[in-house]
Amino acid sequence: MSEEATTYLENYQKLKNIAKTIGDQTELDIDKLVTLVEQATDAYKKCQARIEAVEKVLGMLEMDNG
Repeated sequence: MSEEATTYLENYQKLKNIAKTIGDQTELDIDKLVTLVEQATDAYKKCQARIEAVEKVLGMLEMDNG
């Protein structure tokens, strides 16, 4: 999971994969868990930023059409 996800869908898929990886583990390796949580946090922030950007554009479109 070291590749940089660039799109919303890639980051969302990365989040799903990390959640599955953590959920499937019967015994958590704390060192791997820390890395996975860091990667998930980064992917989440990128998804959130993209959602906010889309909401902003949609808001501007509403103002132009409203």
